[in-house]
Amino acid sequence: MQMIRVEDAVGSVLCHDITRIVPGQAKGPAYKKGHIVATEDIPELLKLGKEHLYVWELKQGFVHENDAGLRIARALAGEGLSLTEPSEGKVKLVAERDGLCVIDEEALVGINMLEEIAAATINNGRPVRKGAEVAGVRVIPLVIEEKKLAAAEALAPQTGVIRVLPFRPLKVGVITTGSEVYHGRIEDKFGPVVKAKVEAFGCRVIEHIIVPDDVGRISGAIKTLMAKGAELLLTTGGMSVDPDDVTPTAIRAAGASIVTYGAPVLPGAMLMVAYLGGVPILGLPGCVMYHKTTVFDLVLPQVLTGRTVTRPMIAKLGMGGLCLECETCRYPNCSFGTGA
Repeated sequence: MQMIRVEDAVGSVLCHDITRIVPGQAKGPAYKKGHIVATEDIPELLKLGKEHLYVWELKQGFVHENDAGLRIARALAGEGLSLTEPSEGKVKLVAERDGLCVIDEEALVGINMLEEIAAATINNGRPVRKGAEVAGVRVIPLVIEEKKLAAAEALAPQTGVIRVLPFRPLKVGVITTGSEVYHGRIEDKFGPVVKAKVEAFGCRVIEHIIVPDDVGRISGAIKTLMAKGAELLLTTGGMSVDPDDVTPTAIRAAGASIVTYGAPVLPGAMLMVAYLGGVPILGLPGCVMYHKTTVFDLVLPQVLTGRTVTRPMIAKLGMGGLCLECETCRYPNCSFGTGA
């Protein structure tokens, strides 16, 4: 930092705000810290009573905070993201579309381990809407060494550290199991819930089949929906360990490959994830019917991006897998499922 004459300050970086006061009207910054002084600023600065300024000298090998913020943001941004103009060194990464925010956590931690660089994001694996801010980046000082920026850029993969993967509007088949529903003893309240959830992502339910608790009937319904072009199958009911809950057995009998039966998520521990001919099958536990947010809300967005759900992905949900059942649900702006 040095003090120089205003007339000699062109190209220098201000170390502090310069205030403009209009008597009886307003008081605020005419020029903010970090502003690079231009030739046209000189007369205005003199009018503000500034004959000398405290400035940073931009030496070779150093980069101003605004340019540095842009460079870091470009290194982090993958598909589905756009950048804002820097403001006091901060650059925002904004979703260009509805989709799933996916973060390379190892790369992000590596970049934040570098001195004088800050990259803050939303939780990994969160669904986001177009226009949502998913990250903000900046450097700590007004100027930063070029080599630190180069180190951050080297840690970022070519695909970017943060991406927003688009949702695919799938054709969905729903199978409601339960003899009590099949025989009309009670009204099916499960099917409408899952239908509303998938339609919120642009999916279409092509058929909803109700069957009794019978292995052959359930596996037959799975094959029927597959033949009709279903790209995602959802079974509702019969997922517990009671003797008459045979849905998991029926999913296996249909020839599906089981990824997991059980998830470290509450509510939602009795989830089954399976694949049949590349088509995902989600066996949904009863809690999906009456809890606002469950394991289904964590797994469905992953499926709709075309990602293959694996057992490690499900195991990771245990970190943050306890829903606190807040009086007013704020998901996805909460801790639930932060291990996604």
